[in-house]
This record gives sequence, C-alpha cells and structure tokens, in this order.
Amino acid sequence: MCVNYLTVSRQIAFDWFRTPIEASDDWRDEIYRDHLAPFIVHDDQGQRKGMLGSYGFVPQRHRPFKALTEQEKLSLAAGQEVQRKRIAMDTMNARAEDVGSRLNYKRFWQQQQLCIVPAQAVFEPNWETGVHERWRIALASGEPFGLPGMWRSWEEADGGIAHSFTHFTLNADHHPLLRRFHSDKEKRGVAILRPQDYDDWLGSTNPEFARALLQLYPADLLQAEPAPKPRASRQAPREVAAGATPDVQLDLF
Repeated sequence: MCVNYLTVSRQIAFDWFRTPIEASDDWRDEIYRDHLAPFIVHDDQGQRKGMLGSYGFVPQRHRPFKALTEQEKLSLAAGQEVQRKRIAMDTMNARAEDVGSRLNYKRFWQQQQLCIVPAQAVFEPNWETGVHERWRIALASGEPFGLPGMWRSWEEADGGIAHSFTHFTLNADHHPLLRRFHSDKEKRGVAILRPQDYDDWLGSTNPEFARALLQLYPADLLQAEPAPKPRASRQAPREVAAGATPDVQLDLF
C-alpha cells in the first residue's frame, strides 16, 4: 500500500484541478501518515472546493486506546498517572473491494463522502533485488493526477473541527507495473482517476457507480524509477496536522 506521496501546491491545485484552496495553513510537499495535506470535494453547488486534512482516515489522536494491563490498572487504582497507548491502525489506504464492510469506512462509503487526493507521485517499496528500494511512480506525461479518496470530520478536544482522508487501492496481482512492488503475497496498487471522471466521482451518490470508477491506471501511461530518500528529508516536518506524530513514518522508506 502507498503510505507516502508528493502532493501539489496551491497554484497547481488551481491551475490543473480548477480548485481554490482558501485554508491558510501550509503543508509539506511530501506527505506521510497524519501530515496535513489538501484534498478536493464538491461544495453544496457541485463546485470543486479545496480542503485540508490529515493523511489517514483515523488520525493517531483518535485511535482507540489499548486495553489496560494489570499493572496499569493497579497504577490507576493507586492514583498514579498512566500514559495510555493507542492501538496500531494504518488507514492511509482503503481497500476498494471491501470498503463497504469495514468498520472505519462503511458509513462514509454508503454516504459517498468522496474526495480527490491531488498528487504528483506516489512511493512504493520494491524488493526485486532482495533488498528494500524506494521507488517513485508517476504519470509518464509528468502531469499531476487525482487519487480517488474518502474523507470525514472529527470534533477535537478544543471544540474545533478537523478533517482526515484516505485513498483507495485495488488488487494489482496482474498489473504489469504495480505487481512489482511490495513483498506481500497479494499485490496492491493505488487507484487513479481519469480527469474526465473527477466530477462524476465527487458527485456520486451511488456506491456501485463510484466503485466502477475505481481502476488501476494502464502501465504504459505510468513511469517508475528508484527514488532513494534523501537523508536531509528525514528531519521532522514543519507543518503537520494537529496532534500528529511527525516522526512516526519518516523511516518507512
């Protein structure tokens, strides 16, 4: 699954996706879990609107806590402070095949709370040499592209409202290019929307109609190449979503 991608600037969002982003917050070019990034929705008039949210449908700060250990229970009973740990959840990607039955996703899928995640490239792990290599996948044309996604809102502890999003993956066992990535038995690839389908996707009210738009892009329209991660970019990001843990994902690739 893709857990790291290059997003777009405000100018590219406006010029290429015809979407203004009015939010004042800034974001980094390279996005990891819980990082703040732009996504595109339809407003009440069916016009494209840019919003900002954290990458990953269930942000770290909203994940359920792990069950208390016996020692933690004793500590609490003694009036001691306990740092609760949260369960591990990777919700940067949603499996298109079963999104309608997954606890974290099914309500929003049925409501068709869909979005587009604008990107310039995604990164995937390649193990063909026997060691982990980070590869960059983009359109052969060099143009930005839209990942079909889904979004939701959260009420924060301070009473404010924040947003989060995920994007969809599909089985890639038989895709000439995308089957080269990951070491899992099942190969997965990111779905990419054709530009002519953007507004159909955003305006969908029918899950089955939307599902038909979820496709892997043809291999001959993609390009892929090794993209080792520069050492300097391992530094903590300047801008992340509220409550995010910026260094959690920095060493994935």
